[in-house]
Amino acid sequence: MIHFEGDRHIPLPVAEVAAKLSDAGYVANCVTDSQVTEATADRAVGKIKPKLSFLTGNLTLTAEVTARDPGKSVVFRVESKAMGASSTVESKLEFAEAEGGTVVHWTGDLVAVTGLLKMVPKGLLEGTAKKVIEDVWDAVAAKLAAS
Repeated sequence: MIHFEGDRHIPLPVAEVAAKLSDAGYVANCVTDSQVTEATADRAVGKIKPKLSFLTGNLTLTAEVTARDPGKSVVFRVESKAMGASSTVESKLEFAEAEGGTVVHWTGDLVAVTGLLKMVPKGLLEGTAKKVIEDVWDAVAAKLAAS
């Protein structure tokens, strides 16, 4: 449906970055203002307040690792549910050594939307998702830098 892609440079060794970003619980706990209720390496569940004008209340997120190649890549399936709407995103992170650290090549595909989200124009969904993606990457980078 909608495809996103990019690269992030993280000034830490590949082994450290790959280990942390392949852990669903670690990633979930990076998200600002999240209320994580389950956090394991393979699955994380929590709630956040969406920063979307067209959704109210809390958003329940479930992130599951669907594939992992230690030190090289990880694939997540993220399902979100709000009153009257849901979405499913499939995301892949690939880790590569780069001068001074690690480059994470990431892709994300919005593969399903239901309810109210089906009525939201594609451009609005895409713009909002890009903002959310940047916010999550900024939070992840801050947590990695602090560790």
